[in-house]
Amino acid sequence: MFHIPVFVQTAGLLILSNIFMTFAWYGHLRHLSSKSWLVAALISWGIALFEYLLQVPANRIGFSQFSLAQLKILQETITLSVFVPFAIYYMGQPFKMDYIWAALCLVGAVYFIFRS
Repeated sequence: MFHIPVFVQTAGLLILSNIFMTFAWYGHLRHLSSKSWLVAALISWGIALFEYLLQVPANRIGFSQFSLAQLKILQETITLSVFVPFAIYYMGQPFKMDYIWAALCLVGAVYFIFRS
C-alpha cells in the first residue's frame, strides 16, 4: 500500500485548510462589503466549516510525530505562505517588503522549533 509521510499529510491538509480559512476570514472584504456583517459572518462560518474539516485531521495526524509547538509554527508558516499570494493576487494589495521580513522571522522560528 502507498504510504504518505506524516509531514506531507499534515502540511498538505494544513495548506488546504489555510486556503479555506483565508477566504473565510478575508474574502468577504472583497465580495460582501455591501452586505451586513451578520451575512458576512454566516457565509464565513460556512466556509470555515471546510477549514475545520481539514485542520482537525491535519493536527491529529501531525501530533503523532510532531510536538504541539512544532505544529503551531508549521501552521503559522503555512498561513503566511497562503496569505501573501492571496493578499497580492486575489485582494489586489501591493507587495510589501514586510512580507519578506515576516517570512525571515518564520524561517528562524522553524529553525529553532525543529532543531531538537
